[in-house]
Amino acid sequence: MYQYLFGPVPSRRLGMSLGVDLVPHKVCSFNCVYCECGRTTRLTVARDAYVPLAAVTAELEHYLAHHRPPDFFTFSGAGEPTLNSHLGDVLAFIRERAPQARTAVITNASLIDDPQVRAELAAADVVMPSLDAATERTFRRMDRPSPRVRLQPLLDGLVAFRDRFSGAIWLEVVILPGYNDHPEDLAALREALVRIRADRIQLNTLDRPGTETDLQPAPREQLERIAAEWGLGNVHVVGAAPAPGNEAGYRSDGDDAVLATIARRPCTADDLARLLGIAPARAAERLRALEAAGQIIAVEQERGVFYQATDRAARGQGEHGQ
Repeated sequence: MYQYLFGPVPSRRLGMSLGVDLVPHKVCSFNCVYCECGRTTRLTVARDAYVPLAAVTAELEHYLAHHRPPDFFTFSGAGEPTLNSHLGDVLAFIRERAPQARTAVITNASLIDDPQVRAELAAADVVMPSLDAATERTFRRMDRPSPRVRLQPLLDGLVAFRDRFSGAIWLEVVILPGYNDHPEDLAALREALVRIRADRIQLNTLDRPGTETDLQPAPREQLERIAAEWGLGNVHVVGAAPAPGNEAGYRSDGDDAVLATIARRPCTADDLARLLGIAPARAAERLRALEAAGQIIAVEQERGVFYQATDRAARGQGEHGQ
């Protein structure tokens, strides 16, 4: 079982995507109310080698020797990838070993005001920052950042990155009713989006259980109305994940990958079967066993029953990655 790689999974945005997780669960600069990975246990903006570089590159080497390259190597996981001071080294390693594959970094943009972080991110093919608020009050209420993160430097950093980055910027905005859908918040977001000049703006909402339990997703009609009112021409309402095609691209260690997948993000049984390329009956069997062992719990959501790792199991996954 890999400790720092997960998937590949069929992504709504990236096709077949192999995740690269460069920070332990749950080291992040934000503690977002909607985060599907649970509460942040170490809120920090300190860059460090949170996982061994040699171990990450060894897993990548092994994966490439035994599997075809994914469409994308995607830097994401249970925390903020730009916190890892070896981000640029891993991007360079992938570029050398798998030049035909593309790389994407999913980031909350909290460190993008740092010129060194911008320089490392510039080696990716696609950078996918999030921006949920363009007013300080809503930013702090919804994303709950480290006290050292301020909104204006973040916005300025995104603009500076756009000025020098030759790749694609796909910026995600998560809309949460009661948090950032007030007219003044939406107007401020539009103004910021015009400055940032992202290639694509992906309008999204809650899809899995968040950190706070009383959150409601925005109806698709609301997202489509916001996109129309912004009138920017590059806003896309995000839909469901695509169904997988040829299962030969999936890892064969489905049993071992079940808990690793759930520890990073809650899944329904159908999600898990699709993500890991295993039969639905097999996914249900493994979920029952993990629930009986106390490693996962079931949470009722509008879209169905989601399974998420218990705190003990999530910590275990994080310790494996240190």
